[in-house]
Amino acid sequence: MAQKKDGIRGAFSQGGESVSRFGYQGGFLTFTNPAAPRRALGLFTAISLVAGCMIGTGVFLKPAIMAQHAGSVAIVLLAWLVAGLLSYAGALTYAELCSRMPEAGGEYAILRNVYGRFPAYMYGWMRFTIGAPGSAASYAVGAAAFLHVVVPYSAMGIKVWQMAVVFIALFTIINSLTIFVSSSVQVTLTAIKIISLSVLVGTLFFLAPEAARDAAPVKWPGMVSFSAALLAALWAYDGWNNLPMLGGEVKNAQRNLPIALAVGLGLVIVVYLLVNQAFFHVLTFNEVLAANPSVKPDAEPVATAAMHKVISDASVKVIAAMMVVSALGAMSGSILASARVPYAMAHDGVFFKPLGRLSPVNAIPVVSTITQGSIAALLAVSGTFDELTDSVVFASYIFYGLTAGAIFKIRGFRKTAAEPGIFRTPLYPILPLLFLLCSAGFIIYAAIAMPYLTAIGIGVILLGVPGYFWFTKKKPSSAPQLTQSAS
Repeated sequence: MAQKKDGIRGAFSQGGESVSRFGYQGGFLTFTNPAAPRRALGLFTAISLVAGCMIGTGVFLKPAIMAQHAGSVAIVLLAWLVAGLLSYAGALTYAELCSRMPEAGGEYAILRNVYGRFPAYMYGWMRFTIGAPGSAASYAVGAAAFLHVVVPYSAMGIKVWQMAVVFIALFTIINSLTIFVSSSVQVTLTAIKIISLSVLVGTLFFLAPEAARDAAPVKWPGMVSFSAALLAALWAYDGWNNLPMLGGEVKNAQRNLPIALAVGLGLVIVVYLLVNQAFFHVLTFNEVLAANPSVKPDAEPVATAAMHKVISDASVKVIAAMMVVSALGAMSGSILASARVPYAMAHDGVFFKPLGRLSPVNAIPVVSTITQGSIAALLAVSGTFDELTDSVVFASYIFYGLTAGAIFKIRGFRKTAAEPGIFRTPLYPILPLLFLLCSAGFIIYAAIAMPYLTAIGIGVILLGVPGYFWFTKKKPSSAPQLTQSAS
């Protein structure tokens, strides 16, 4: 066992013996495929991708649901902070893994290199069939619904699902052009989101009257209730793992991937805490609680209720417009990053071959991008994406945990000698263990609280098993080289 662990560590360490799919040079895993994606994404763009993929609609919608479980302002804010720190622990763990393996496909590549092709394939199957297109469909339908508040297009005979399909088609085309166009759109949308949220926070703190404070003492709601609030916050923090999927297209990836994950997620934590503090500055706890649709079906979002204190009825359209931009920015980042997973699978020979093709001029996985967009459009039309995506949320955390656990197969549980050029997770092994415990807790909670949806999710995942054996029959176990040198 020790010999096997040393062998794995050696293959992933400076000067170690390389495995069959890649080699080591100057601290980088190197690849020589001339048709590989181009490293064109700089540090600023990478940070924008992390923040842009995370900031969707959760920060506008989740505070009321969290208030129901938390019971006080202090506990709601604590849940946001703890969820952010747990996500940060995961991001710093991923940062080291990405520093060692800056490949196209992100988690897929890490799982393949450390555990083998089968678990990597199962992750990729989940992302391809439900995870990525379901997420895009959800964002698109949300953006379409919020746009209707700003511009009631139903008067023109246009339905919400039709507008959602238009959004999906538009951003699928944008992300099929060049990486410069895709990244420029992502940076622009992220900038608009950050600026809009900054204006929202400033307006609520300095222009709106302060709400009366509740003098009642803060009470601990119990671990079950706090966990429910924590899970709602974790949903809002989801998306930071999209950047590693673009690991083959980030410049100086060994350095920039860890920095982008750390800075991008840190920025989002600060933004979320400030936004929620601003909400509770102008709204009483009961007013926030009343914005929960499960308590009051026609309740307006917390952000809208807060802006009512400043600009009255116009606040509805202002917040709706912000939600449109937030949802579209998250959807665009998801479409951009997720297409790299089926591309990497196809290049490894474990998925449909056309998905592994790059455009000859711009080296973009166009077929993969269009295919993912098409599935997302079908889910948006069918209206079934909510249940399907909920059913595989727990499966996502299984793969999050497996990916984070890869660091222990590489380094073991003890401190190892420094490796020049490799980012190393701080407070190792505490932070990876915290994230693993978080993932395990989420999986257990989902299995207990949502057994029906969990069973559906397991069924969706298992449907991919026959495909794996079909794709891998008569194929060598080694994978083709995928990514250019990370330098």
